[in-house]
Amino acid sequence: MSRPALELADIFRQHGAAYREKHALPLDQLRLMRAIEQCRTPALGAVVDWCGHCQYAHIQFRSCRNRHCPKCQGLARARWLQQRQAELLPVEYFHVVFTVPEAIAALAFYNKTVVYDLLFRATAETLLEIAADPKRLGVEIGWFAVLHSWGQNLRFHPHLHCVVPGGGWSAETGRWVHARRRFLLPVRVLSARFRTLFLTALEKAHAAGRLHFFGERADLADPARFAAYLAPLRKSKWVVYAKAPLGGPRQILEYLGRYTHRVAISNHRLRKLEDGQVTFDWKDYRDGQSKQMTVAAEEFIRRFLSHSLPPGFQRIRYYGLFAHCHRARRLEVCRRLLTGPCYDLLPRAADYRDFYLALTGVNLRLCPRCGAPLVRFAWPAPPPPIWDTS
Repeated sequence: MSRPALELADIFRQHGAAYREKHALPLDQLRLMRAIEQCRTPALGAVVDWCGHCQYAHIQFRSCRNRHCPKCQGLARARWLQQRQAELLPVEYFHVVFTVPEAIAALAFYNKTVVYDLLFRATAETLLEIAADPKRLGVEIGWFAVLHSWGQNLRFHPHLHCVVPGGGWSAETGRWVHARRRFLLPVRVLSARFRTLFLTALEKAHAAGRLHFFGERADLADPARFAAYLAPLRKSKWVVYAKAPLGGPRQILEYLGRYTHRVAISNHRLRKLEDGQVTFDWKDYRDGQSKQMTVAAEEFIRRFLSHSLPPGFQRIRYYGLFAHCHRARRLEVCRRLLTGPCYDLLPRAADYRDFYLALTGVNLRLCPRCGAPLVRFAWPAPPPPIWDTS
């Protein structure tokens, strides 16, 4: 894929200083902006690959490794997929999305840690409870969930993407029970239970004083007003969406990369930065059409920063059979029941050059001109002595 003509870093470099001067930003967002501005520039230093045979030199500036940076997620995604390969089971997988209404999103905007945690918890309790119901599957399932907080237009829209194997382990029979081919669990039942669990937990958080309210919603600190605010949500429909089966382990591995390390907007969706206006591509899911949107640079930066995660917050979490405390043991049992082997879909590599070799066939340890081994050293630093390896 070619390098985009416009990058998020370009917008931050041109308009970030004015935005920071005008708005009082928390320290983590200031660090985020600075990291993206300096990513893969001389400010962070570089590594140099040097060929002593033909004097070839390639300078690669270091990345910021910030999880919100659109240029730093490729390697993180590859490493995560490599770690997950041994956990894939030889069954079909389902993609289930849990969303919250706009009224809840408005609360989450200033209470990210609390509301995001409640979203994970309510989703987990819903899936575990409904899957364990003997009227449904009557099994323990496992899955991982990825938090996204954006829509295509960069509006604040918290939701969870859950990737679930099609079935689960029955403790009663000691067997693997397959889900129906067309759907995993009934979405209407999931939606109703998720709504109840989330609102109950949200009320407890309010009673414990864990929620904070500002501006026009400052009155929600009063218990009576907060109860009135939630009342319509108890009767509204909460959207839980389940996609058709995604296929087996090899298909799911490719699919996972689209969600696990995605950021609010990629550089390839950015089109223009002119006269203080940013134009970017977005998809309108109401009619399925790809469109372009133009907003002021200040508004664009505000929207992007609204999706920054609280420091230390885990946006990928594992539940049920995939929970860390007993993952290896439970998955080994499931794999024996399914008589499925471990899948080596990516090489077990620790260095990004090994990932690159496996994915592209290009060996970054060899000179592209003459094929001689390259010497790598840090920059700024004097290059090593030039020698002839012929």
